[in-house]
Amino acid sequence: QVQLLDSGGGSVQAGGSLRLSCAQSGIPYSIDYVAWFRQAPGKEREGVAGIYAPTGTTSYADSVKGRFTISQDNVKNTVYLQMNDLKPEDTAMYYCAADWNVGTWSAWNLYNYWGRGTQVTVSS
Repeated sequence: QVQLLDSGGGSVQAGGSLRLSCAQSGIPYSIDYVAWFRQAPGKEREGVAGIYAPTGTTSYADSVKGRFTISQDNVKNTVYLQMNDLKPEDTAMYYCAADWNVGTWSAWNLYNYWGRGTQVTVSS
């Protein structure tokens, strides 16, 4: 059974940094797509960053380009989201998602496997 454990959230001031982790277990073979999504109260879930695991190709939402970096550690079966220069508008619950044959990394409805989420709060 595929399980994702996302962690690393917390409370920081604007301009600070956090690193989120998404540890994968129970995966029979290497998964294709891993992505981070976020959802703030009253807002729709949005894709933040994604990585196509076989090639390491990364994609980002325009709002986080240049500030966030997604990466993978194949030995640890973990995907990271390094978040720098955080802004109050980055405040949200962040979720890790993974699946095979997704195609469009930011389409949350195409992912079947999700972590429980980790809260990120950025104060001004």
